[in-house]
Amino acid sequence: METFPVRTRRHTQFVDITREIESAAAAMGLRHGVLTVFVPHTTAGITINENADPSVTADMAAALDRAVPWQAGYTHSEGNAAAHLKASMMGSSVQVVVEDGRLMLGTWQAVYLCEFDGPRTREVWVMAAPGR
Repeated sequence: METFPVRTRRHTQFVDITREIESAAAAMGLRHGVLTVFVPHTTAGITINENADPSVTADMAAALDRAVPWQAGYTHSEGNAAAHLKASMMGSSVQVVVEDGRLMLGTWQAVYLCEFDGPRTREVWVMAAPGR
């Protein structure tokens, strides 16, 4: 397993971590298999989406804010219930196929850490399951 930190700078932020995942795969010597990318935090998530147009992640953040507003009468005592809900909606992990040492992402895809309670320093875990 490989781990790496991600420093977020805003309350809500989508950080492209694809290169760090590629580096983790190389460090593990994974040529063929599947990577699981996991974030061990309850107010951050992981997703795969478009990386060509930054308005996509801006639209995702705006849609999540409309669906789960920061202030909505939540009872969670820490005051960050919306961040917990958004993280659960995005999920805590993704899997990426690796073939010939390359992440098999689509042309416009990237892996994003989704920050919903920043700024913070987050940790990402990458685990390899070798294939053939």
